[in-house]
Amino acid sequence: MSEVKYSKEHEWIKLDGDVATIGITKHATEMLGDIVFAELPEKGSSVDKDGTAGVVESTKAASDVYTPVSGEVVDINQEIVDDPSKINQDPENTAWFFKLKIKDKSELNSLMSKEDYDKFAKEGSA
Repeated sequence: MSEVKYSKEHEWIKLDGDVATIGITKHATEMLGDIVFAELPEKGSSVDKDGTAGVVESTKAASDVYTPVSGEVVDINQEIVDDPSKINQDPENTAWFFKLKIKDKSELNSLMSKEDYDKFAKEGSA
C-alpha cells in the first residue's frame, strides 16, 4: 500500500509508481458541506504544483482544488462530475478527482503525513 500525503489546502495524494491519485480530504468536505458541483482538469493537460486544477461548489461556498505536485493529467473521475454528492460520501477513496503522471517526485517532500495533517486540520478549526 502506498503512503498518502496531505497538503495545507486539504488535498490528499497517493502515489502508485509515478502516477499520483489526488482528491480532497474528509475535513475539506466537512467544511464545505453538501457538494453540488465539481469541475476537473482536462485529460492531457499539465498542472503545476500548488496551481488550481479544478473547482468544487457546495451549498455554502465554491472552492478551488489545487494540485500538490506538478505533472500531466492522465485520468479524471467522471463519476464525481456526474454525481458530485459522491465526494461527500467517500472523499478519500472512491471520490478521487484526477490522476497525474508526476514530473518531480521531490515535490512530495513538502507534503504532510496523516498524523501531521490531522493535527494541522484540528488546529485550523480550533
